[in-house]
Amino acid sequence: MPRTPWIVGVSGASGTPYAAAVLRALLDAGESVDLVVSRASRLTLLDETGISFRDAHWRSDLREWLSRGADGKPDTFSVDIDAVRHWSAGDLAAGPSSGSYPTKGMLIVPASTASVAGVALGLSKDLLQRAASVTLKEDRKLIVAVRETPLNGQTLRHLVTLDDAGATVVPASPAFYAGATHIQDLVDFVAGRVLDAAGVPHRLYRRWQGELGGGAHRDG
Repeated sequence: MPRTPWIVGVSGASGTPYAAAVLRALLDAGESVDLVVSRASRLTLLDETGISFRDAHWRSDLREWLSRGADGKPDTFSVDIDAVRHWSAGDLAAGPSSGSYPTKGMLIVPASTASVAGVALGLSKDLLQRAASVTLKEDRKLIVAVRETPLNGQTLRHLVTLDDAGATVVPASPAFYAGATHIQDLVDFVAGRVLDAAGVPHRLYRRWQGELGGGAHRDG
């Protein structure tokens, strides 16, 4: 069978733990991943985790990143990254820049307002935006996990444009009915909703079963 990956684009919005959770879950589900980490997101990753993501050392940097929990503790997760292929954000000749390159779709996690605007306007200023534009024109799934607050009118119009073009907008808004007791639970809920939109099976959060009180935690 030919390799048909999911493209995961990581933009410069705060929320690198969301991207890590999505990447781990895709790999756990046996999916192949093409990874694009924007230049701006590398600054965010450095700020939020202390990890420098370098093209020349992307394997070791990615392994260190994905092994950390949302609370920053190292060696929280054991991850096999053999199914990941990395493309530099500046490589506009990369595979995902062409519609003839087979993919299942693309997840932008987290999605900054700048990346939302770039994709909505068709700017293709880097590989992340170009791959998203290709995903739309090829009628493949594009999931945009926007992470910003408050949202101004311009960004809202850009999100409506993406929705009209066939993308699915998944705000990075954790819910609490799943009984979260740790920051990782909140992160995993958002990651799980992204994967739900993509149709990728996972067990990242407790699903609603129609019974009140299922997420409550009581002492004694």
